[in-house]
Amino acid sequence: MICRKCGGPVSADAAGMTKKMVNRAETSFFCLPCLAEEFKCPVSLLLEKIEHFRAQGCTLFEPKAPEKGEN
Repeated sequence: MICRKCGGPVSADAAGMTKKMVNRAETSFFCLPCLAEEFKCPVSLLLEKIEHFRAQGCTLFEPKAPEKGEN
């Protein structure tokens, strides 16, 4: 996936956040820096929100794989 603003790569989390904040039916996505610029917030806040939504079970964000050594 390519960012619709800067042309850079878009992660799965950035695509999920675009859908969460812009439109669930969105088919063109922002990378996290461009999404942060659009909403005038720091990227760190978007990363916090991604983890928050993931912990709530939001299906736009894949569950984190367990760390090595965790069962």
